[in-house]
Amino acid sequence: MRFWPGIIARVDAAFGRSALFGRAVIGTLTVVSVVLGFMSGIRVQSSNYDPHTYAIGAGALFAAACAMIALLTYRRRRLRARMRKLEIRMEELSDRNWELREAEERARSFLEAQGDVIVRRDGAGHITYANDAFCALAGIARDALLGTATALTVLEQGDPALLPDGTRVHDQKIVNGGGERWIAWREVAVRTETGTEVQSVGRDVTDRAEAERALGEARDQAEAANRAKSRFLAMVSHEIRTPLNGMLGMTDLLLDTSLTPEQKTYAKAAKKSGETLLSLIEEILDFSKIEAGKLDLEARPFSLSALVEEAVELLAPRAQAKGIEIASFVDERLPERVVGDTTRLRQVLLNLASNAVKFTESGGVAVVAEPGIWPGEVSFLVRDTGIGLTPEDQARVFHEFEQADGGTTRKFGGTGLGLAISKRIVERMDGRIGVESVQGIGSTFEVTVPLPRALDAQQSGFAMPDLNNMAVLIVASAAIESSLLARRLARWGAKTCVVADEKVAAAVLPERHWDAVLVDYALAGAMTETLKTVSHAQAVPRIVLITPADRHELPSLKQIGFNGYLVKPVRAVSLAARLRPEDLFEHAAAETAAEIASPSAATSANKSLSILVAEDNEINALLARALLTRLGHRPAIAADGQAAFESWLAAQTAGTPYDVVFMDVHMPGVDGLEAARRIRAAEADIAANRTPIVALTANAFAEDRETCLAAGMDAFLVKPLDREKLAETLASIPGLNSAALAA
Repeated sequence: MRFWPGIIARVDAAFGRSALFGRAVIGTLTVVSVVLGFMSGIRVQSSNYDPHTYAIGAGALFAAACAMIALLTYRRRRLRARMRKLEIRMEELSDRNWELREAEERARSFLEAQGDVIVRRDGAGHITYANDAFCALAGIARDALLGTATALTVLEQGDPALLPDGTRVHDQKIVNGGGERWIAWREVAVRTETGTEVQSVGRDVTDRAEAERALGEARDQAEAANRAKSRFLAMVSHEIRTPLNGMLGMTDLLLDTSLTPEQKTYAKAAKKSGETLLSLIEEILDFSKIEAGKLDLEARPFSLSALVEEAVELLAPRAQAKGIEIASFVDERLPERVVGDTTRLRQVLLNLASNAVKFTESGGVAVVAEPGIWPGEVSFLVRDTGIGLTPEDQARVFHEFEQADGGTTRKFGGTGLGLAISKRIVERMDGRIGVESVQGIGSTFEVTVPLPRALDAQQSGFAMPDLNNMAVLIVASAAIESSLLARRLARWGAKTCVVADEKVAAAVLPERHWDAVLVDYALAGAMTETLKTVSHAQAVPRIVLITPADRHELPSLKQIGFNGYLVKPVRAVSLAARLRPEDLFEHAAAETAAEIASPSAATSANKSLSILVAEDNEINALLARALLTRLGHRPAIAADGQAAFESWLAAQTAGTPYDVVFMDVHMPGVDGLEAARRIRAAEADIAANRTPIVALTANAFAEDRETCLAAGMDAFLVKPLDREKLAETLASIPGLNSAALAA
């Protein structure tokens, strides 16, 4: 702002010269006019002198002089006004200049107070500006820095990044007199009077870097601990499952022998305890896998109704042993086949339904599948009439190691991991899980997961019967099964009436014609006389609802008037079949005979297999031999991997190869993996047919399965063994039944 006084001085000088010049011109013109007038007056002859003309001329001259004076006065006033405006403007600019200097000082003090390191360099890298923080970091005075290319000593250089606005950011680890520091730089190009310069603003982030380093070390330690825990669990799982396999297997074999009632009670108690221990181990292993982030989902098409009904049937013996009901219902609006992880979804349903059975002493449990609120969603409802949950219990029941009955006097056992595992699985499926409950009345757990329709899905898995206006009477004292049956029949168009007492049924039955009568086994005996006295009832389907344990009563039930039966929990396809006009009782008996055929009976009709079992544990080897023998096969035992390979090779050389090999994974000397590799290599050398190899191990992790398959094995069987698992595994090996059994 130094140029303003000079401008004002020049303006004043110009105004002064202009006024002086104007006065000189006016004065000159006035003198000339007077002289010219005087000379003209002298020369004019007195005879030609006209005083009037002279007066007019003098007046005109005076008027011109006055006009000139007025003009000069006006211009002078204008100049003074402009002078005043310039003075005001000068004052304003002076104030603005002061404000700018003050703002600059505030900004400089603010930047200095922030502690950021600021340095500006020209195109040649020379420092044109450095703040106090940079000078302190460099340990050099500002005067000594300006104009030099001084740089900080860099120990580590981070990767640079370019932001969308052109700012370049990077981290540097530098060293100075105070030690090592991490500086986060932001560099941007700025324009100055002398050209373009690069301004670098750095912030000391040493604390952040140290925290990140400590966090990284903690994460590495946690991952190492997690891996160690996984290895420990795998080892413990194997070590526990191996003796548990012997305990449960031998208990099964013991129960197949002739025992006194007292001995059978003790053997069943031992088996129940072993199964409980096995379920606890599996829950802990599942939770450890989920906690380690190793929960992988496999989306495959599966039958929705089969999933729900099989889960309910699996828990039915436990529920019926407690004297409570368990039933299922799958809404027909849902597609028959959907895409999802059926294994994990079954685990969730079994956890919820198993808890419902455990905490219910009277009434029953219902598992319902129906459409969710969004397209492609399926809601699974597990309702029970158990002890219920308080609001506080509902808030914590999905936490790890929490139970509704968590006191020192708690009645129900368990780890408290079932619901926590279910919640993790459902969330991994992008679903939701929740609970509504009233203490003393019951609970409803709802799981909603997206399950898109499979490409080959139909709306229903069987031909639904047309029961339009069909009248069906349901006589059952318990409400769970009867209400779901009524709901199913109503979907099919039938008109249902549910009564809970044989006396009410006796009163209702004669009132109208019934197209079908369904009676629970508990009321079947009381309904005998009623069915006999009503003549028209003999012409309609009279179906009794029984449990599998009541099958031995079928002949007597037929004698008292029933011509058909359904096994609880009732499947939808079975209900539809029973209501078709045919010989219901004989048709049901034929189906039942096929349903209860044991795996050993099915296997006995086939050719006996020659099976090599590689097992180093004597008890497990004895168990495998006994189970395979009871299935009708011819087992041979090898104590380790080397013996197994030699036995397999000797059988191949003799022309009597084994049909299948069960290979324990963990064995001394040559383990099962190496033995499997040797067998596969020998097959390639001698051009032998591929022998199916089944991994026999107590390890249940997915990586163990992958390792076994990579070693050349064909299947994976987890201990503890039982007859059904062995039979299912043999039946699932591709080509075994068609090749080995047909030989």
